[in-house]
Amino acid sequence: MDHELFTIGHWMVTPWKLIGYTGVLLFGGRWFVQLIASGLEKKPTFPRLFWYMSLVGSVCLLAYFTFGKNDSVGILSNLFPACVAGYNLFLDITHRRRAAT
Repeated sequence: MDHELFTIGHWMVTPWKLIGYTGVLLFGGRWFVQLIASGLEKKPTFPRLFWYMSLVGSVCLLAYFTFGKNDSVGILSNLFPACVAGYNLFLDITHRRRAAT
């Protein structure tokens, strides 16, 4: 997947870079979701979409740094946030299930 899809100026875009860009957009964009949700609630809040975006963004970045770049710094910097997002998503889902019963 290291073949070039297209070039923008001096930037060569590969499928792995698209996966990396998707991860960056999701991981960074989650803060806009949190900002909007907190504004609507008038208090700090983290909606479930925030944790989904965190987890999927981290997994995309982990894939990019593992298979696309083979970069241990990138792997380590995204492994912990992926675990935290997965755990918080698990807590949110189980909490809502208990509250519904």
